[in-house]
Amino acid sequence: MTPKLSRPARRAALVVHVTASASWLGLTLGLLALGATAATTGSAVTVEASVRAMKLFADWLLLPVAFLTLLSGLVLSLGTAWGLARHRWVCTKFWLTLATTTATVFALRPGVNAAVAAVAAGGPLPDAGDVLMGPVVSLSAYVFMTVISLLKPWGLTRRGRRLRTPARRTLQGA
Repeated sequence: MTPKLSRPARRAALVVHVTASASWLGLTLGLLALGATAATTGSAVTVEASVRAMKLFADWLLLPVAFLTLLSGLVLSLGTAWGLARHRWVCTKFWLTLATTTATVFALRPGVNAAVAAVAAGGPLPDAGDVLMGPVVSLSAYVFMTVISLLKPWGLTRRGRRLRTPARRTLQGA
Protein backbone atom coordinates (compact mmCIF):
# COMPACT_ATOMS: atom_id res chain seq x y z
CA MET A 1 0.00 0.00 0.00
CA THR A 2 1.36 3.41 -0.93
CA PRO A 3 1.66 6.08 1.75
CA LYS A 4 -1.02 8.76 1.65
CA LEU A 5 -0.06 12.35 0.89
CA SER A 6 -0.10 14.89 3.70
CA ARG A 7 -2.71 17.62 3.37
CA PRO A 8 -0.22 20.26 2.07
CA ALA A 9 1.29 17.77 -0.41
CA ARG A 10 -2.18 16.71 -1.60
CA ARG A 11 -3.21 20.32 -2.09
CA ALA A 12 0.00 21.12 -3.96
CA ALA A 13 -0.46 18.08 -6.22
CA LEU A 14 -4.08 19.06 -6.82
CA VAL A 15 -3.07 22.61 -7.80
CA VAL A 16 -0.44 21.25 -10.19
CA HIS A 17 -2.91 18.76 -11.67
CA VAL A 18 -5.73 21.25 -12.19
CA THR A 19 -3.35 23.86 -13.61
CA ALA A 20 -1.74 21.36 -16.01
CA SER A 21 -5.13 19.99 -17.06
CA ALA A 22 -6.52 23.49 -17.68
CA SER A 23 -3.37 24.33 -19.64
CA TRP A 24 -3.81 21.23 -21.79
CA LEU A 25 -7.41 22.20 -22.46
CA GLY A 26 -6.38 25.77 -23.33
CA LEU A 27 -3.60 24.61 -25.63
CA THR A 28 -6.07 22.36 -27.39
CA LEU A 29 -8.50 25.25 -27.88
CA GLY A 30 -5.61 27.26 -29.32
CA LEU A 31 -4.70 24.41 -31.66
CA LEU A 32 -8.31 24.13 -32.77
CA ALA A 33 -8.49 27.86 -33.51
CA LEU A 34 -5.24 27.73 -35.47
CA GLY A 35 -6.31 24.58 -37.33
CA ALA A 36 -9.69 26.08 -38.21
CA THR A 37 -7.93 29.21 -39.47
CA ALA A 38 -5.53 27.16 -41.61
CA ALA A 39 -8.36 25.05 -43.01
CA THR A 40 -10.69 27.92 -43.88
CA THR A 41 -8.52 30.84 -44.98
CA GLY A 42 -7.71 31.60 -48.56
CA SER A 43 -4.37 33.18 -47.70
CA ALA A 44 -1.27 31.03 -48.08
CA VAL A 45 0.60 33.29 -45.65
CA THR A 46 -2.10 32.79 -42.99
CA VAL A 47 -2.12 29.02 -43.55
CA GLU A 48 1.64 28.88 -43.11
CA ALA A 49 1.58 31.09 -40.00
CA SER A 50 -1.20 28.98 -38.49
CA VAL A 51 0.47 25.60 -39.01
CA ARG A 52 3.83 26.93 -37.84
CA ALA A 53 2.19 28.19 -34.65
CA MET A 54 0.55 24.78 -34.24
CA LYS A 55 3.97 23.18 -34.56
CA LEU A 56 5.32 25.41 -31.78
CA PHE A 57 2.46 24.39 -29.49
CA ALA A 58 2.84 20.70 -30.39
CA ASP A 59 6.64 20.61 -30.11
CA TRP A 60 7.23 22.74 -27.02
CA LEU A 61 4.09 22.85 -24.92
CA LEU A 62 1.75 19.92 -25.45
CA LEU A 63 3.92 17.02 -24.36
CA PRO A 64 5.32 18.62 -21.18
CA VAL A 65 1.80 19.64 -20.15
CA ALA A 66 0.41 16.21 -21.05
CA PHE A 67 3.09 14.41 -19.03
CA LEU A 68 2.65 16.78 -16.09
CA THR A 69 -1.11 16.11 -16.15
CA LEU A 70 -0.51 12.35 -16.27
CA LEU A 71 2.13 12.39 -13.53
CA SER A 72 0.21 14.68 -11.17
CA GLY A 73 -2.93 12.59 -11.71
CA LEU A 74 -1.01 9.44 -10.80
CA VAL A 75 0.42 11.10 -7.67
CA LEU A 76 -3.07 12.19 -6.62
CA SER A 77 -4.69 8.84 -7.31
CA LEU A 78 -2.00 6.80 -5.61
CA GLY A 79 -1.52 9.23 -2.71
CA THR A 80 -5.17 9.68 -1.78
CA ALA A 81 -8.15 7.52 -0.88
CA TRP A 82 -9.43 7.79 -4.46
CA GLY A 83 -6.87 5.26 -5.64
CA LEU A 84 -6.06 4.45 -9.25
CA ALA A 85 -8.29 1.39 -9.54
CA ARG A 86 -10.92 1.98 -6.86
CA HIS A 87 -13.32 4.28 -8.73
CA ARG A 88 -14.44 3.93 -12.32
CA TRP A 89 -14.16 7.65 -13.03
CA VAL A 90 -10.49 7.68 -11.93
CA CYS A 91 -9.69 4.66 -14.14
CA THR A 92 -11.48 6.30 -17.05
CA LYS A 93 -9.54 9.54 -16.61
CA PHE A 94 -6.24 7.68 -16.36
CA TRP A 95 -6.79 5.65 -19.53
CA LEU A 96 -8.12 8.64 -21.48
CA THR A 97 -5.16 10.76 -20.40
CA LEU A 98 -2.79 8.00 -21.46
CA ALA A 99 -4.63 7.60 -24.79
CA THR A 100 -4.66 11.32 -25.56
CA THR A 101 -0.99 11.66 -24.65
CA THR A 102 -0.18 8.74 -26.96
CA ALA A 103 -2.34 10.23 -29.71
CA THR A 104 -0.48 13.53 -29.33
CA VAL A 105 2.83 11.76 -29.91
CA PHE A 106 1.79 9.44 -32.73
CA ALA A 107 -1.03 11.28 -34.54
CA LEU A 108 -1.32 14.99 -33.77
CA ARG A 109 2.36 15.94 -33.94
CA PRO A 110 3.07 13.96 -37.14
CA GLY A 111 -0.05 15.48 -38.78
CA VAL A 112 1.02 18.99 -37.87
CA ASN A 113 4.60 18.32 -38.99
CA ALA A 114 3.35 17.01 -42.36
CA ALA A 115 1.18 20.11 -42.79
CA VAL A 116 4.11 22.42 -41.97
CA ALA A 117 6.42 20.57 -44.38
CA ALA A 118 3.90 20.76 -47.23
CA VAL A 119 3.05 24.41 -46.70
CA ALA A 120 6.70 25.43 -46.20
CA ALA A 121 7.52 23.79 -49.54
CA GLY A 122 5.01 26.13 -51.20
CA GLY A 123 2.15 23.68 -51.47
CA PRO A 124 -1.37 23.88 -50.13
CA LEU A 125 -2.52 22.43 -46.84
CA PRO A 126 -2.50 18.69 -47.67
CA ASP A 127 -5.43 17.66 -45.52
CA ALA A 128 -7.50 19.85 -43.21
CA GLY A 129 -8.16 16.75 -41.12
CA ASP A 130 -4.50 16.68 -40.10
CA VAL A 131 -4.85 20.01 -38.34
CA LEU A 132 -8.47 19.71 -37.18
CA MET A 133 -9.18 16.15 -36.07
CA GLY A 134 -6.54 15.93 -33.34
CA PRO A 135 -7.69 19.08 -31.54
CA VAL A 136 -11.38 18.14 -31.94
CA VAL A 137 -10.87 14.66 -30.48
CA SER A 138 -8.59 15.96 -27.73
CA LEU A 139 -10.97 18.74 -26.77
CA SER A 140 -13.86 16.27 -26.57
CA ALA A 141 -11.82 13.98 -24.32
CA TYR A 142 -10.68 16.81 -22.04
CA VAL A 143 -14.17 18.22 -21.62
CA PHE A 144 -15.45 14.71 -20.84
CA MET A 145 -12.67 14.21 -18.26
CA THR A 146 -13.48 17.56 -16.68
CA VAL A 147 -17.13 16.59 -16.37
CA ILE A 148 -16.40 13.23 -14.75
CA SER A 149 -13.89 14.88 -12.41
CA LEU A 150 -16.65 17.12 -11.13
CA LEU A 151 -19.52 14.59 -11.09
CA LYS A 152 -17.53 11.46 -10.08
CA PRO A 153 -20.02 9.03 -11.66
CA TRP A 154 -20.23 5.23 -11.80
CA GLY A 155 -19.16 4.29 -8.29
CA LEU A 156 -16.54 1.81 -7.19
CA THR A 157 -14.75 -0.75 -9.30
CA ARG A 158 -14.81 -4.41 -8.28
CA ARG A 159 -11.43 -3.86 -6.63
CA GLY A 160 -12.73 -0.78 -4.84
CA ARG A 161 -15.72 -2.69 -3.46
CA ARG A 162 -13.44 -5.51 -2.33
CA LEU A 163 -11.07 -3.08 -0.56
CA ARG A 164 -13.91 -1.19 1.08
CA THR A 165 -15.64 -4.30 2.53
CA PRO A 166 -12.85 -5.27 4.99
CA ALA A 167 -12.65 -1.69 6.23
CA ARG A 168 -16.39 -1.72 6.98
CA ARG A 169 -16.14 -5.10 8.76
CA THR A 170 -13.37 -3.72 10.95
CA LEU A 171 -15.50 -0.71 11.89
CA GLN A 172 -18.58 -2.86 12.60
CA GLY A 173 -16.60 -5.34 14.71
CA ALA A 174 -15.20 -2.62 16.99
